Parts: sequence; structure tokens; C-alpha cells
Amino acid sequence: MENQTETKRPKKWTRELREWLTAIAVAVILSLLIQNYAFAQVQVFNISMQNTLVEGQRLFEDKLSYHITEPKRGEIVIINSKEEHRNLVKRVIALPGETIDFRDGAVFVNDVKLDEPYTKGQSYPNNFKTPYMVPDDHVFVLGDNRERSEDSRVFGAVSYADIDGRVLFRVWPLNKFGSIG
Repeated sequence: MENQTETKRPKKWTRELREWLTAIAVAVILSLLIQNYAFAQVQVFNISMQNTLVEGQRLFEDKLSYHITEPKRGEIVIINSKEEHRNLVKRVIALPGETIDFRDGAVFVNDVKLDEPYTKGQSYPNNFKTPYMVPDDHVFVLGDNRERSEDSRVFGAVSYADIDGRVLFRVWPLNKFGSIG
């Protein structure tokens, strides 16, 4: 009778294997959920944010905060670009209801010149008609490399729904690890 009871119980190694596989599966599912809905790592693919960000750098993105709060001026955001079929990295310059204008190579929001020490080059409207009032639930974004950026001057104001998240800090290269100015 004792032998029958032992053969019916799973062996210790199969039970341990099942527990390990379950733990690994749960960890993989949780990491995918966190990456898709909470935080992600994003790579910079173009030069539109030079000198702040350069191609090849990796950024840590917060996908949760804009479900609770709205973007603020100066924040660097990740935008889902349907035309480009990739994410774009840009800086929020103007908020809903604000009027943006370009004069003498500078950006003005509500007739106040922005202090933008992070920019590279002059800020011109190109073919964008100004003054322009940002619609509700939209932001106006620009790349920091003003003369080499496709931004709201090309594709218009960005809907809140098209903002994937905000950049928290740079993770690569390691010598540049930390917050972004």
C-alpha cells in the first residue's frame, strides 16, 4: 500500500520545475504589461533634439503620469507618429489656449519670449502660419535642434491622445545617465 501512495504523488523535481516555470511565466507577463502600459525604454533615432539628446541615446519613459496630469511646458515627450510609424521625441512649448509666434529667430508664447538655453539654431516658423492658438487637449511641440526638426511647425499641434509618455531620464550611454536638462 505504501508503494502505491508514493507512485501517485508527483516527484519532487517535477513539482519544482512546474513552480519555476510558473514563476518565469508570471515574471514575463508582468514585465510585458509594465513595458506596454507603465514604463518603457525608448531610443533616439534622429537629430531633432540635439544638443539635448543625440542619436543612439536611450531614454526611460513614463507612460502613466499623463493619465493623471497634463503635459507641462518644457517637458520632453514621446509622441506616437502615425505618419512616421515610429515614436518622436519633442519638447512641449505651448499648452492649450496659448498663442505661439516666431519673431527674430525666437519663440513667443502669449507675446512673451521664451528663455530656451537648450536650443540649437534659430527658431523660425518655416511655412507655419503664426500667430497660432493651440487647440484644447493639444500641445505645440518643437525639437531642440530648431533648424533640423520636423515638429508642430510641420504636423500641427499634437493631441493629448497621441502623446505616449514623458521622458524621465537618460539611461544610455552610462556616462550621460541621469536627468535631462
